[in-house]
Amino acid sequence: MSAEAPVVELKQITKRFPGVVANDSISLTLRKGEIHALLGENGAGKSTLMNILFGLYQPDEGSIEMNGQPVTIDNPNKAIKLGIGMVHQHFKLVQPFTVTENIILGMEPKKGLNIDYKSASAQVAKLSEQYGLQVDPNSKIHDISVGMQQRVEIMKILFRGADILIFDEPTAVLTPQEIEELMVIMRRLVAEGKSIILITHKLKEIMEISDRVTIIRRGKVIDTVVTNQTNPQELAEKMVGRGVSFKVDKQEPQIGQPVLKLSDLKAKGKHGLHVLDGLNLEVRAGEIVGIAGVDGNGQTELIEAITGLRKIESGSIHLSGKEITNLPARKVIESGLSHIPEDRHKHGLVLDFSVSENMVLETYYQAPYSKGGLLNQRAIDEHAKQLVEAFDVRTPSVETKARSLSGGNQQKAIIAREIDKNPDLLIAAQPTRGLDVGAIEFVHKQLIAQRDQGKAVLLISFELDEIMNVSDRIAVIYEGRIVGEVLPQETNDQELGLMMAGSLERGGQSVG
Repeated sequence: MSAEAPVVELKQITKRFPGVVANDSISLTLRKGEIHALLGENGAGKSTLMNILFGLYQPDEGSIEMNGQPVTIDNPNKAIKLGIGMVHQHFKLVQPFTVTENIILGMEPKKGLNIDYKSASAQVAKLSEQYGLQVDPNSKIHDISVGMQQRVEIMKILFRGADILIFDEPTAVLTPQEIEELMVIMRRLVAEGKSIILITHKLKEIMEISDRVTIIRRGKVIDTVVTNQTNPQELAEKMVGRGVSFKVDKQEPQIGQPVLKLSDLKAKGKHGLHVLDGLNLEVRAGEIVGIAGVDGNGQTELIEAITGLRKIESGSIHLSGKEITNLPARKVIESGLSHIPEDRHKHGLVLDFSVSENMVLETYYQAPYSKGGLLNQRAIDEHAKQLVEAFDVRTPSVETKARSLSGGNQQKAIIAREIDKNPDLLIAAQPTRGLDVGAIEFVHKQLIAQRDQGKAVLLISFELDEIMNVSDRIAVIYEGRIVGEVLPQETNDQELGLMMAGSLERGGQSVG
C-alpha cells in the first residue's frame, strides 16, 4: 500500500443522542484496497459511525475527507454519488421482486418509455460473473437463500458504482459455508481495487480477512492495530475492557426426567411439502440439548410447532407430562415454556413499544400488571427496572423505545423477560446472533444457570462452536428429521458437518 491519501478519513467524529454520546471524537482511515475491520461490543458506536459515513446521520462535530478532499455527506444519495455503498445487517430487499428488479430499483435503465429489463438483466449477469457472485438475475428474492440475498445487496451497490463498501455484520445470518464464500467475494472485491470497512465482532473472521482493526469501546477509539500483529484474546480484551473466557465454564449436568417429548412430528410448509417429517426428540430436566443443522432443514418450523405457532398434522408434543399439541400460543406459554426467538425484531420485541411494555408482552393481562382490564403502569415500570438492572440491559430509561437499544441490549431484554417467567423449558433460537464476545459470554452463562436450576434447555444455533461448547447433547436435524444424536466430547466439526449434510447418521433416525 502506497503513502497516497487514504480513500476515506474520518476526523474526530462526535455524535450525540439523548442521554448518550454514541461517537466520541473518533478518527479512522481507510486505505485503497484494504479491508479495515471495525470491532466493538453492541452499542459501542460502530453502526452509528458508518451511518454517518453513509449519510444517514450527520455528525455533531468532526469532518470527513475522501482522497484528501473534504466532503459533506448529508444523505445516502450523496454517499452513493461519492462511490460509498453499504450492505446493511437487515437486508432492504423487495421480496416479490426479482434479483434484477431489486438491483436496478430507482435507477431503472429505459428504452423509450419502458424499463429496459433485458439490458439490465445482462448487466446484472455480467457483474455477477465479474465478482464470482453466481446470482441468477431472474430469481425472485423470496425463493433464494439468505446468503444469496446478501449477494444481491452487494450487487446493488456495485451496480451503483461503489468503490468503498461498508459491510454491517455481514455474517450474522450466514451458514459456515456461506461465510467462507463471502470471504472469497470480499478478497475478490479488494483485488479489483475496492476498499472495505467491515463492522463485526467475530474475532475469527477479523483474523482471517482484515488488514487492520480499529477497536471502539463505549464510543471511543481504543486502538488501531495491524491484524497479523495481534491475536483474538488481545482484541477481545480491548473490546470489552476485561479478560474474556472463550471456553464455556460448566459443571457436569444433573439430568432428571423428560420435560419435552416430541413424538413422530409431521408438519407441512408453504409448498405443501413436509418440513417436519416424523421428528422425535426428548429434552430432560437439567440438560441443554443443542440442535445442529444447516439453515432451512426444519429448525424454524420445529420451534413454531412447539410454541403453538404452527399446526402439526400428526404426532404429539408433551411438556412436563401434559400434551400441548396444537394448543394456542398463550396456553403453551402458560404451560411452562419460554422462548428466545431467532428474529428479535420480528418475533421478540415490539420495536415501537417501550422497554417496560416489552417486558410484559406475555404477562400484561395478569396481576399485578393489570386489574379490571386496565394496565398498572407503575407495576410494569417497577418490574422492568428490576429486570434491566439484573440483566445489565443498557438503556437510558425503561420508557425508551426498544427500537433505540443496540442489538445486544435488545437481546438481553428478551432473555430477561423469558427467564423471569421461570419456565420448565427454555427454547433459545440463535440466542447470540449478532452479539459481541462479552454479550455471548453473558447469554451462555444464563443458559447454563437455567440448566443448573433443573430446567430443560433447547438450543437451536447455526454456530457450531456454540453448539459444541454449550450443549450437553447434540441432535442433528436434516430435512425435518433428527438424523443423529451425539455427545459434544465424542464428536468434531467434521463429523457434525457430514451429519448436517445428510451423509452420515449416528444414534438417531435413519436417513432416506
